[in-house]
Amino acid sequence: MLKLSIIVNHYRTPEILKICLKSVKENLFDASFDWEIIVTDSDTIENTEEMIEKNFPEVIFISSEKNIGFGKSINIAVKQAHGKYFFIVNADIIIEQEKSIEKMLDYIEKNKDVGMVGPKLLNVNNTIQQSCFRFYTPLTVICRRTILGKTSFGKKILGHFLMNDVFSKKNITEPIPVDWLMGSAMMVRKSDIEKVGVFDEKFFMYFEDVDWARRFWENGLKVIYFPKSVMYHYHFQSSKKKSLFDSLLTKYARIHIKSALKYFMKYKFKNAKYGM
Repeated sequence: MLKLSIIVNHYRTPEILKICLKSVKENLFDASFDWEIIVTDSDTIENTEEMIEKNFPEVIFISSEKNIGFGKSINIAVKQAHGKYFFIVNADIIIEQEKSIEKMLDYIEKNKDVGMVGPKLLNVNNTIQQSCFRFYTPLTVICRRTILGKTSFGKKILGHFLMNDVFSKKNITEPIPVDWLMGSAMMVRKSDIEKVGVFDEKFFMYFEDVDWARRFWENGLKVIYFPKSVMYHYHFQSSKKKSLFDSLLTKYARIHIKSALKYFMKYKFKNAKYGM
């Protein structure tokens, strides 16, 4: 069995994927263990296939004719991966810090009670990107999607969700338990996935990572924010809109709300309390 499978989720941005794969290979250039890279590609375009064939012929490339969603995309790769550990990333993750992947791998290997590890993520301007959170409640979603979030009460609710009480007081440099990690970058064990299960494919976009982390905690496996590994996340962010109607009626807002309802119904609206 290989030590590590790097699973890259991609959707129609071949030039960004190229940078991601190059950074992964460079980060593992002198690694002392065997590894593989698997790219699962939704709504595959010709440019992506050509780029992979030309620049990364060793990569296992799994294409799909339509956009199948994050969870299903990762699940397909998991079934074909040969590693003992899986490093799951979106194609817009760029790794520049030396040995970032190896640091995460070493940590999860040495801590058997840890099931999921996520790095510190940075924006392109080197500011810290929020990538770990407390679990959603229905009130959290309401505050994020309505004008209630602009009130002092709403700001308190959102601050708790964003772990402001933890991150505003000090620069976090050591691993800490968190409720859930953004799915953009995370490392897990194959054996733990066999216990916890794969991503729930009912979530096409959003909340699949929340749900997965909750199931890890329910199976006695810690979810850890690991700031000793640092990566860039070139996450697309549209201009912020302050209108209540904009907050509710955009395509991605509707998907987010729909996924939130699926999540709360799955757990019968019972709050989860783990991590922080």
